[in-house]
Amino acid sequence: MRIVKKVQDDASCAQPPEVPEEVTDQDREIFFRVLSEELSPEQARRVATPPRVFPRERAVLATHWHPEFVPLDLIRRRIDAAFPNRAEELIIPTQHNVLMAWGDYAGVEVDCYSRGFNQKVQLLLHFHESRVRGERAGVLRSMLTHTFRYRASQLYEFLAALTRPGDGRLKAAVRETGAEHPLVAFVQAYARKIETLLELHHDDIPPSAVKNKLVRNFFDTLRPSCGDGLINRAQALLKAVKQEVKAGFSLGYFYRTSEIIEEARALGGCVVVPHPEQFWPILLADYDVDGFEVWNPQSQRYTDFLIGVVDRKNATLSALRPSARRFLVFMGDDTHMGEKVKDPEYQDPAKAQREVGHQPAWEDLAIGKQLILAGMDKAGVIQEYKSRLDG
Repeated sequence: MRIVKKVQDDASCAQPPEVPEEVTDQDREIFFRVLSEELSPEQARRVATPPRVFPRERAVLATHWHPEFVPLDLIRRRIDAAFPNRAEELIIPTQHNVLMAWGDYAGVEVDCYSRGFNQKVQLLLHFHESRVRGERAGVLRSMLTHTFRYRASQLYEFLAALTRPGDGRLKAAVRETGAEHPLVAFVQAYARKIETLLELHHDDIPPSAVKNKLVRNFFDTLRPSCGDGLINRAQALLKAVKQEVKAGFSLGYFYRTSEIIEEARALGGCVVVPHPEQFWPILLADYDVDGFEVWNPQSQRYTDFLIGVVDRKNATLSALRPSARRFLVFMGDDTHMGEKVKDPEYQDPAKAQREVGHQPAWEDLAIGKQLILAGMDKAGVIQEYKSRLDG
């Protein structure tokens, strides 16, 4: 049995432990625990019980959030508890590349490719649920399935960059993070185990679990035995490798942005551009969309500017076609419900604080001034967007 040897890695942090090459029973137990989509009573309680309540919120708009594997009935209980006095709402789940319904509405966040500026972008598609039932949405569902499978393939490329590092991506990540050989060997040893377990148990793995965060979550479970210092350094290296893989991931297999929009419109759907500050050129593209997300927890820096962009686009549009529908302003909480399921010590603090339907920027006084000038408010957006979805 070959062993990754224990070598002093950094005097200020824990040493990488000895890692047997073979997959152990403990490795297998960790693997399936990380993959599990069954919630314990404690996890269900954690999901259904929000840590904060917003009794003054009368309108709840949630058009960008991800249920992941968490049952919708538990999420509904959480929203009911968090917003006990809401009088109106528009709540639509937007799972990555999987169409899901909530009451009268359905939604999805789609990865696609904008050839004009050679970049992957994402779109939020929203529908009245009746428009995407059965065969009527067969083409869209096929497009989403293809995109889901292709995006999931990035996990295998991520692991290959670690276990068969001949293309230089691991070397680039090592240079960026300053990782020393013992740490690299430790990460590679567990990456090989994960790769082996994925191959051995391919037919038993939920498709929704085949994503890059599987690797991050696996390493997080090693914290009790390996220490936070070592695992933090391992996670930094993993993140750098993942970014290298994402940067080189072929865009040619994604559907074009215009193709996704055309299919959504054919079904009577609406389209919103999420966190456009990550895709600046899309603000200049003449895409047929209903609005732009000007704030979410990952995109807060340019909110004022983006509201101004939407306002100017509306002024130009109105001058050209007075009867044209205006672009709407959206804010997305981008909540990932799977984060709520994790034990608190394994949660990403920033992501764990997100709450479906809670976007504090709507109440920010400085941003509020810009919204007034643009003729936008949350209740008005809910009513106008519902009208489009129902029309």
